[in-house]
Amino acid sequence: MKSLLHAISIFLCSSLLLTGTLSAQQNANFPDREEWFMDMGFGMFIHWSFDSQIGAVISHSMAGASQDYLDRFVNELPKTFNPKQFDPEDWAVLAKLAGMKYVVFTSKHHSGFCMWNTKTTNFGVMNTPFKRDILKEIIEAFRKQGLAIGLYFSPEDFHYFYEHNIPVGRLQNPMHYPANNKGLMDYDKAQLKELLTNYGKIDLIFFDGPADGLKEYAWQLQPSIVVTRGSMQTPEQTLPDKPLPGPWEACFTMGTDWQYKPTNDPHKSGTKIINMLIETRAKGGNLLLNVGPKPNGEIQIEQEALLREVALWNLVNTEGIHSIRPWEIIKEDDIWFTRSKTDPATVYAFVQGGTNWPHGSRKEFILKTLEGNAQTKVSILGYASELVEYRKEFDASVRVYTNPLGLVISAVNGHRLYTNYQWPNPVVLKIENVKYKPAEVVNEQRSTIDGAK
Repeated sequence: MKSLLHAISIFLCSSLLLTGTLSAQQNANFPDREEWFMDMGFGMFIHWSFDSQIGAVISHSMAGASQDYLDRFVNELPKTFNPKQFDPEDWAVLAKLAGMKYVVFTSKHHSGFCMWNTKTTNFGVMNTPFKRDILKEIIEAFRKQGLAIGLYFSPEDFHYFYEHNIPVGRLQNPMHYPANNKGLMDYDKAQLKELLTNYGKIDLIFFDGPADGLKEYAWQLQPSIVVTRGSMQTPEQTLPDKPLPGPWEACFTMGTDWQYKPTNDPHKSGTKIINMLIETRAKGGNLLLNVGPKPNGEIQIEQEALLREVALWNLVNTEGIHSIRPWEIIKEDDIWFTRSKTDPATVYAFVQGGTNWPHGSRKEFILKTLEGNAQTKVSILGYASELVEYRKEFDASVRVYTNPLGLVISAVNGHRLYTNYQWPNPVVLKIENVKYKPAEVVNEQRSTIDGAK
């Protein structure tokens, strides 16, 4: 029955395409697969291609370039691409440690350079000194670590434009759109057929460009595939002000660029990245965090270091990030909330650490919008709240009680994660058996208390 319904959905999408009324967000993802996607929460985006050798913006340096530049780019750069340090198993292990549940790799970016063994063109990795199917090795490595597999695919193809005397640019010419260019559509479909038939099950596909006609083809080839960009909102380098309906995915760089940028590229702090992840999850989205490997195949040390900081935080707090949904409100003061997917009465509160809550100190919170009861229980993820290292007869227990102002929690930040005790990242409280107290009730109770003074 599911396959029949999906086939009907594909037929309707195709019909809408023919009549010109198909929305860019037309969606035939299975609902259960979208739920699965929302559970994942955190993924690794990998932007890597042969032009990483020159540290240029990936692909886009071709747009509007002179003929001599295009000739050198297309004909000379592939001759020196030879990433001898490429080890995708290291990438996959790092992603898993960081709490990432899926990967999205640039199988073909806008340049048209194919990172797999394709029969559709000579413009690809098999015609470089490396001569290895990079995509295949990445898929195998990430599958080995239990991560879901996603592909980035550009419907636009600058190399195709170059070969067919179409001005190289982004969506400035009718021939840039596969729907207007039968040759490009057929070319893209031939490549999608290779990608979605030669590498086993592909869980996700991210169409960066006009996807009409191509996403429907992807669903035909693999009905359970989740189309992200092209069928859901995927904001870049920004987060929405409030939760968005249904699944969505925020795409962020760690520095200022997607591909490897060797110069003038300040990176975010680990705390900034962790806070982005928390905010994204509180608003119901997934965070797709990018790495840009070096031309030799290594992940640059700055990005590896940041992912290892995220990995430590994830080892402690993974429960609050995966298989969760937004709580009734996303935030109270500077404390973010998520809730368990399976138990709506279990809430996770993300409290800023560092100088705001130093190691070994007790802190009290009043959460005005949470209403507890006799069965309400509070714990700190990753910490037993019994001992603080080297301190004798120290009370590290969690205390919780309710009053008209809200749920009162007193807890000690006692988990030692850095040698110098200066762990700067959020602490997560798990609060069980609570319910939401609407703002009007909070205000009414506060007015009553103020009037009694």
